[in-house]
Amino acid sequence: MLLRADSGFARESLMAWCEANKVDYLFGLARNSRLVERIHVELAWAEDEAERTGQSARRFADFRWTTRGSWSRRRVVAKAEWMPGRGENGANPRFVVTSLPAKDLDARTLYERLYCARGDMENRIKECQLDLFADRTSAATMRANQLRLWFASMAYVLLAALRRIALAHTRLAKATCGTLRLKLLKIGAQVTVTVRRIRVAMASACPYADVFALAHTRLCR
Repeated sequence: MLLRADSGFARESLMAWCEANKVDYLFGLARNSRLVERIHVELAWAEDEAERTGQSARRFADFRWTTRGSWSRRRVVAKAEWMPGRGENGANPRFVVTSLPAKDLDARTLYERLYCARGDMENRIKECQLDLFADRTSAATMRANQLRLWFASMAYVLLAALRRIALAHTRLAKATCGTLRLKLLKIGAQVTVTVRRIRVAMASACPYADVFALAHTRLCR
């Protein structure tokens, strides 16, 4: 089990609890002058490369670190990045603290593949909030707001399943929930109900008729 979060969670009490209960953690760590000074060599190398290539450059550092009064010595991974064309403000250092050992994950892999993946999860949360209205919790009671949140969460589960099962390898395979609502679900059509079946007749000019038909076929299977 891995707990991944931003720098607001890098607290001694939480990290100590994780260590005592065999839960790994990977937290952002707020930068300060001491941390930046610790990677000044890596930043210098990144600056030199960025100036030569005209592209952003980054180096990584892996070291043991302790604060002066709040938490004990732990593994810290630093990204020493330099972005050209920004003068003295080109430095863009970032830090994370983790319980994961260096023998399992090197600094670059840990930061780029494991920690930065947190940003994609933030996008999924935004999908639920903005596209499926999970932030509409203005009812007068807690129960009503909880029910609204359940509806939005269940809608996300259904749309995620639709992407995975019915839309694989189509134009909408990686579409957001908002795009699915707009291009696949909110389509003008004529619905005819008979004793044996329900017919949905879409206009011949519907741009996603082929995707709709394929999704229907896959779901029926």
